[in-house]
Amino acid sequence: MTGHSQDQLQRFSFDHTSIRGELAHLNSTFQDVIRRHAYPRTIAIALGELMAATALLSASLKFPGRLTLQLRLTGNVTLLQAETDEKGRMRAIARYEEGADTDTLSLDDGQMVLTMEPENGQRYQGITAIEQGNVAKALEDYFEQSEQLASRFWLHCDGRVAAGLMLQKMPASQGVDPDADPDAWDRLGHLASTVKEDELLHLDNEDLLHRLYHEEAVRVYPSSALQFWCSCSKDRIGNALHQLGYDELQDILREQGSIAINCEFCQQAYSFDAAQIDELFPERTLQ
Repeated sequence: MTGHSQDQLQRFSFDHTSIRGELAHLNSTFQDVIRRHAYPRTIAIALGELMAATALLSASLKFPGRLTLQLRLTGNVTLLQAETDEKGRMRAIARYEEGADTDTLSLDDGQMVLTMEPENGQRYQGITAIEQGNVAKALEDYFEQSEQLASRFWLHCDGRVAAGLMLQKMPASQGVDPDADPDAWDRLGHLASTVKEDELLHLDNEDLLHRLYHEEAVRVYPSSALQFWCSCSKDRIGNALHQLGYDELQDILREQGSIAINCEFCQQAYSFDAAQIDELFPERTLQ
């Protein structure tokens, strides 16, 4: 089995139960995010935990599209956001007041917003209050209230790597007797809760699952890769500029000579001169 140093999502299940699990490890994927931003340590750690949670949720993306997990907060830090697509390509960002005290980060009085946007189909959004200052608990509440799925999450980040563990009790499938092991959910959840931060972050999946579940019948499935990737492009930035309107863009050009925009996720720089701005408005040349 590949080790934790590779960025990956690993599914596992328990024989004769309807309980499945996911393990996510983010090494270079997380580092690719934080090296583009000088985030304070508390923000970087919170963002790493949110990325791990988003990676765990990406296992449910069965279609081409995007899953976004946001924490909308009321303090010095106003937004933490992580995104993934069905191929495990991820990006993340934090918004906070420059110069503000970010040594402590309160998640109280915030909202967790889960958005699923299929390329073809209807957009879905679920909103849950963060009542206990804890992303893992907010996710558990969301699945309990919105999906009627009993779920448990464990999320950790040390500022360099991030990892997450999820257990879910799925609707009983064909061939699984829900009464065969009535204590399974409580027992497997209790065993998972013994995981230490260092174990989740640094043990490879095989060793971790053996340590937690050596007396259980665990079935491990092929892992899938996770990686940093930003969906920005000059065309997308151009479309956003088009929304501002030709006249407003001309005002900016007169002041600045060109229009420069950095992608807030990956810091890629894009520049548009007067001729390129004109190209964004082909309808004007048809008049």
